[in-house]
Amino acid sequence: MNNFILIFSFLFIGLILQYIKGFPISIYKLLNKIVIFFCLPAIALYYIPKIDTSDDLLFPIGVAWICFGGSYLFFSLLGKKYNWPRKLTGCLIITAGLGNTSFLGYPIIQALYGPEGMKTAVLVDQPGSFVILSTFAILVASIYSTAKPNGFQIVKKIAFFPPFLTFLIACTMNIFHFDFNAFIQLSLVNIGNIMTPIAMLSVGLQLRFESRSQHWKFLGLGLLYKLILVPAFVYLLYVIILQQHSKAIEVAIMESAMAPMITASILATSHGLKPRLSSMMIGYGIPLSFITLFFWYFIVQL
Repeated sequence: MNNFILIFSFLFIGLILQYIKGFPISIYKLLNKIVIFFCLPAIALYYIPKIDTSDDLLFPIGVAWICFGGSYLFFSLLGKKYNWPRKLTGCLIITAGLGNTSFLGYPIIQALYGPEGMKTAVLVDQPGSFVILSTFAILVASIYSTAKPNGFQIVKKIAFFPPFLTFLIACTMNIFHFDFNAFIQLSLVNIGNIMTPIAMLSVGLQLRFESRSQHWKFLGLGLLYKLILVPAFVYLLYVIILQQHSKAIEVAIMESAMAPMITASILATSHGLKPRLSSMMIGYGIPLSFITLFFWYFIVQL
């Protein structure tokens, strides 16, 4: 309960700060860098070396790939059928195809499932969401914005992305059964713990609500896919068809139901893929996801 109070408190503080005259709203960029350069690497270095490797790891890792692959098929087919502008199709593929599995996902999973749940959340996020963001999402953004994909730039972005580098280091540590001493582990935990207030404050500072827009229909379609259809498919596949029943599967389903990723919205906007719709996917998707997440949490407990 304390974690949920923390989540909503800093989210609300961020929203309030938007209306304080003179407050530097752009400070969210610094907060994002703190999360990306310090908190996410610390979490990876603490949790991944402790994960017991098995075939079951494929289930949480597969969540983000299912989500993005489904988004590409779903919206590209609809785009062709209804002759949507390419930029609209690209915007929906990216913003509906990538979930906020770290900024929102980590704090929520931490609150619901504790440290054990975080081990699964890291797997959904690191080899899943942000690897896709750094590769296939960039390709989609380049193709649908009519720009030519630059293979060198894609490789460069992946190679120098701090969480990706620490992810590789942490995986190597896991393979060789190596972990840090108690002091370093405590430091990593402390750095990781500051992510929740910082991330939620950043989200609050970035939330935008537009009441007048021509994108309402597409917003509804994008959020329907991300918040309802994807977790429903993951639940059907993992629980009903494959008969998987564990806390890790519950976490994987919950992560699949997270709101659209803020960084994905930024990527779409930077490539000119319907910036207002990209912003609306975040502005309406995050608050709405708190309602749908409670629904999915009830479902996975059955």
